[in-house]
Amino acid sequence: MFLIFGLRTKVNRSGVVQQVCRHCGNHAAQVVTRRSTRFTLFFIPLIPIRTRYAQQCTFCGAEYEIARSDAQRLPVG
Repeated sequence: MFLIFGLRTKVNRSGVVQQVCRHCGNHAAQVVTRRSTRFTLFFIPLIPIRTRYAQQCTFCGAEYEIARSDAQRLPVG
């Protein structure tokens, strides 16, 4: 019997917001992304393991995690 399993992370771009960056202090576009990691069996994603939200500055490239509530509250356009 041969079993193929693993983890797969899918990155979805939720949108872009205009905010002041926490790292560089410039008013720039911030890309909001959602990363969900799932357990896969025979390359079929089955069980969600972890979901993280991140925000990345387009000016300096700094990326930091944000809470789910913050990601849903942002005025994404």
